[in-house]
Amino acid sequence: MLRRLTSIVIILSLVGCASVPMGDPKQDAALKTFSAKPGVAGVYIYRNESMGGAVRMDVEVDGKPLGQTAAKTFFYTEVSPGKHTITSKAENTDNLDVDTVAGKLYYVWQEVKMGILYARTKLHLMSDVEGKKGVLETNLAASK
Repeated sequence: MLRRLTSIVIILSLVGCASVPMGDPKQDAALKTFSAKPGVAGVYIYRNESMGGAVRMDVEVDGKPLGQTAAKTFFYTEVSPGKHTITSKAENTDNLDVDTVAGKLYYVWQEVKMGILYARTKLHLMSDVEGKKGVLETNLAASK
């Protein structure tokens, strides 16, 4: 009985809905034009799944907190050209190293996976086509 109750609680936590502070709608629309700026690299980190909606996940770039994602949200940040580490924290911690080039956009999918007690996370560098599609399915979350 306890095992069944635990399973139900886990399933409900993975399909519920968490909220995070949202970004400005005008900025959201502007970022979805996918315009690269010279001199910096643009990085979109998006979570376009509904699974794990009750779970917020911390995101860092080069060890600096960017904020928390929830289902159907994204972040955008600009970084200098070179190597950068993107970190996602949930039941586990996942890191993705990205070697960026000025004037280019990068798309990182924050995948949500089933965990033991909590949702797990996995980061993936995506193609421009898949990345843009994923970002268009989401809304801008407010950065710290």
